[in-house]
Amino acid sequence: MFGNIISIIDENIKIENTAKRVEAAYVGMHLVFENQHKIVCEISSMTRDEINCVMVGEFIDNAFHSGIIHKPAYDSKIRLINRDEVISLLGSQKVDDKDSLYIGKSVNYQGFNISADIDSFFSNHFAIIGNTGSGKSCSVARLFQNLFYRKDYVPVNSNIVLFDVYGEYKPALEMINQTQFAKCKQLTTNTQNADTEIVNIPIYFLDVDDLALLLGATTSSQIPIIEKALMYVYLFTEKEDEVINHKNNIIAKAIMDILTSGKASTQIRDQVVAVLSTFYTKDINLESKIVQPGYVRTVRQCLNVDQTGKINTMQLVIDFLEPFIDEDLHLNSTMKAKKYSLRDLYNAFEFALISEGVLKSDRVYDENNVLKVRLDAIINSASSKYFDYDEYISKEDYIKKLFTASDGRKAQIVNFNLNYVDERFARTLTKIYSKLFLDYSILLSDRGTFPVQIILEEAHRYVQNDNDINIIGYNIFDRITKEGRKYGVVLGLITQRPSELSNTALSQCSNYLILRMFHPEDLKIIKGISHSIAVTDIEKLKTLRPGVAFCFGNAFNIPCFAKIDKPNPTPDSNNAHIKNIWFANKNN
Repeated sequence: MFGNIISIIDENIKIENTAKRVEAAYVGMHLVFENQHKIVCEISSMTRDEINCVMVGEFIDNAFHSGIIHKPAYDSKIRLINRDEVISLLGSQKVDDKDSLYIGKSVNYQGFNISADIDSFFSNHFAIIGNTGSGKSCSVARLFQNLFYRKDYVPVNSNIVLFDVYGEYKPALEMINQTQFAKCKQLTTNTQNADTEIVNIPIYFLDVDDLALLLGATTSSQIPIIEKALMYVYLFTEKEDEVINHKNNIIAKAIMDILTSGKASTQIRDQVVAVLSTFYTKDINLESKIVQPGYVRTVRQCLNVDQTGKINTMQLVIDFLEPFIDEDLHLNSTMKAKKYSLRDLYNAFEFALISEGVLKSDRVYDENNVLKVRLDAIINSASSKYFDYDEYISKEDYIKKLFTASDGRKAQIVNFNLNYVDERFARTLTKIYSKLFLDYSILLSDRGTFPVQIILEEAHRYVQNDNDINIIGYNIFDRITKEGRKYGVVLGLITQRPSELSNTALSQCSNYLILRMFHPEDLKIIKGISHSIAVTDIEKLKTLRPGVAFCFGNAFNIPCFAKIDKPNPTPDSNNAHIKNIWFANKNN
């Protein structure tokens, strides 16, 4: 069947089809061109006259090396690849192996398995892509089961975090808890669920960037208010006597700004009363006495507007406040709240707003006050449970606790069920946790000793080209894809729309499992990911059966098609059975 070489153009080779017949089963299989070098080619198409091949690598000392360095001589001996060579291409044939992860069964080579190098796969960012109905959820569940159902090489020290948008992976991962060495911990955003631990992260873990995302900051000009609020929260966690000078200083300055703002007297009075109704000390409050020869008045009384529309005793209030103002008094680095609540933070926001003098400008006030309003909405909603943490805990202990199952054993997978919060809040929670893991890993003295694999289901909803870079200066997922790998923090992107993903994040992935794809823009992106993908392979993606994945990247010797086994149990990802609902007998 394999005659002489007709042409060699770039990585494409044409050879004579001496059998003059088309063997469809040969398409996708490999040939070896033997002469001075052993070049490996994949059969991409056939006609009665020609066989078209694409070079994929070569054997050197009986070991396969991907990539093209040499080209075959025109007088090369051409043959089908043998069994040992197939194994070199497809990876280990063991399903329980320290060095590899069993992916599925080869589509082209019956009776052979396809495996990925486990270090190359989980040490690099990866993407699993497929349209709805392509078997994506089942494939992801099966890969986890392949990893943890093993008997000899169970990754007992792994730290895998799955952000489960629809809460569909719980049944597929529960069986892991029945194995001898591994545990899967379930967390939920359902605040009414008494059976499953609720997602809970201390509010005092959140820094300026986290709060900007949580409170929906829209401009970088809102960042200073958040920074000041985090600084002022100290004033609401300490004993009053220890911070009263700082509070007096801030309140006095804020009221002085209002008194000297030049606004109408009634507006000045109302704003001062509003401030002192919320923030006051034993020294400065609406009932503080201002003593003058012959009479005593309260601050409230000194703010009265007379018949001419003026506050005649405003100067008395100014004179009263001046002794409390100290331009050299500032909070220092040691004055930082160790633990605080959502309400403490809310009070700090109000303090930050008045100290910034935003009452002078309606536009500036409205722009920054919206942050406080959103925080108040969280406090007065079920979402407050996600941030209320009773006792103080360090970040190190919190992460250790996060990866500890209810029975005290190490949990290798933590599954976050995000099904009970809206998309914006789910995106924020995901970013906050991802940043927590990255920051923790960066600070470790021994780099890479606490690897974390962050798996994002429906990643296109979170890993976007969004406005984060204009507000806080970066997107956490882009940052992880660029910096995380050297610290052991790896992203796994599961998506049905790669065209909606952040370009940066997707471009940093090293391994891909592509299931059935239809959309032209998505197919175009897949084609552009790797120059080594044949056009015929891209075309095959349109007609793949559910559960068949096109696998390529650093962890695979060659691009190959794998039939992934059905998971047991399966995730709760089935479509609604319309006919069973429509035509159900209402009497049954």
